[in-house]
Amino acid sequence: MKHSYSKSELATMAGVSYSTFYRYLRSRRMLFEQMGLSIYAKKLPLRAVKDICDDYCFDL
Repeated sequence: MKHSYSKSELATMAGVSYSTFYRYLRSRRMLFEQMGLSIYAKKLPLRAVKDICDDYCFDL
């Protein structure tokens, strides 16, 4: 398992387009801000990836 994933990699793993995935991230902006992250980051750290995987119901 990697330490961080790009948003496009996560969109591919979730089986959705990048634009759909980005809309999902925008809807969770407050959660990301509480973690000290930006939805504009190129790569997302593992702690954020785990939350996304739980929400989207897919495994790495």
